[in-house]
Amino acid sequence: MGETVRPRWFTEFGEGHADWYIDRFRRLAAEGADLAGEARFVDALVAPRSRILDAGCGPGRTAAVLHERGHDVLGVDVDPQLVAAARADHPGPRWLVADLATLDLDDEPFDAAVLAGNVMVFVAPGSEERVLTRVSTHVRPGGVVVTGFALDRAYSLGDFDRDCDAAGLRREHRFAGWDLAPWRDDATWAVTVLRRP
Repeated sequence: MGETVRPRWFTEFGEGHADWYIDRFRRLAAEGADLAGEARFVDALVAPRSRILDAGCGPGRTAAVLHERGHDVLGVDVDPQLVAAARADHPGPRWLVADLATLDLDDEPFDAAVLAGNVMVFVAPGSEERVLTRVSTHVRPGGVVVTGFALDRAYSLGDFDRDCDAAGLRREHRFAGWDLAPWRDDATWAVTVLRRP
């Protein structure tokens, strides 16, 4: 049996990073920062009262806004500390600690899944295709998978596109940000809307 490769979320950052991340978003929310861009984007793509999987939910900000907008949301993250913060700060959605690369839910299929906040660059190296496959397995045929991540990381956009193809996902749109900025080849961020056939 091979050695388990840990997600980059745990290997690239020092101890205390989850505390910093949680505190950062709590502070930004308290200051009135607009933290709902990803949720607005996804909300515009789905019907009212949709079932949404927030895959790599972190401290829960996207799932919380989607829940407030009337959607049935399940937030999943590999870091129990982030899920504990999500539960404490946002009691509406359901929360689960799980690795996206081995995600196996009993839930009915979701209408959409969102992997916001650099999820794809924080998963274990080499597990990206598996993550996309496992997440999309939980989305109904015709449903959407939405991803967004910075392009200055080890995981390239070309690798991402190949992994999407291998996972059976069809790319419909790409933007340079959650604000619908048009795609440019020199963009530093990629937001991609994928469809499960």
